Amino acid sequence: MTSIVQLKELEEMGVDFAGLIFYSRSPRYATRGGLTPEVLKKEKLRINRIGVFVNETIEMVLKTVDAWKLDMVQLHGDESPIFCEKISNHVNTIKAFRVSSEDNIPYKVSPFSEATDLFLYDTMGKQYGGTGEQFSWDLLDNAKLSKSYFLSGGIGPDDLDKIKDFCINQDKLFSLDLNSKFETSPGVKDMTVLKRFVESIKNNN
Repeated sequence: MTSIVQLKELEEMGVDFAGLIFYSRSPRYATRGGLTPEVLKKEKLRINRIGVFVNETIEMVLKTVDAWKLDMVQLHGDESPIFCEKISNHVNTIKAFRVSSEDNIPYKVSPFSEATDLFLYDTMGKQYGGTGEQFSWDLLDNAKLSKSYFLSGGIGPDDLDKIKDFCINQDKLFSLDLNSKFETSPGVKDMTVLKRFVESIKNNN
């Protein structure tokens, strides 16, 4: 998210988490729409804030957590288990994994099981960050996952039935990560479409 107006709308529609990207190469960098710690403090928003980082230093991550009053951190780069553990000692931490059809997911994530609080599964791409494309969710069905996770990667307004079917056997699915398929431009959401989707998810239809 890059807009304080849209953050307020997310809160009003009952969305649980808002992502703020602190990766300077991203077109969705948090400050591009005028967001600052001071703006957030003035509005006194209650929505949980997740800061997204890519291969940053521990000092930078923790300094940003403090300045922006982040509730969670998502590590989306090549961070080691030790790095993740040091961050998670200070704030709830999500480790993101980019998934390909060749991956053995349990083997890939196992070193991080004790180092983070949650996982996130996204689509493998050439660069860091989302691709706007979906990976095969069957990979998660067959992985016997032991840690709760966010499902990410190209989830769009037309995926309601697919999500409903997928959830039947997924007791570790914690939350859906919605992004580019709901955007009018990077960091700017189509709030009408998003609200309709969120209401359908919450009403289970």
